[in-house]
Amino acid sequence: MEITIANPQKGQYETIDVEFTEKNTTWFDDCEEVTDIYMITDFEGGLLISECGYSYPVLIYEESRAGIRFDKKKAKELRAGVL
Repeated sequence: MEITIANPQKGQYETIDVEFTEKNTTWFDDCEEVTDIYMITDFEGGLLISECGYSYPVLIYEESRAGIRFDKKKAKELRAGVL
């Protein structure tokens, strides 16, 4: 699936082709706010972090779901730290 993401390391938006599967994605169904983390996805040696609202997913280089222990709170801190 082709999606547009924010790439803060490059300072731009870009379109990537990513497939969301049970093997590369963790979903969080307990969203209460639009800024809550909805899913985290391993993508080409980085971590794609998506919120519940309509904001663009953010790509963090050299990070993974396992590296943050599949933790929603750590994903939110990572996302906030790059924007």
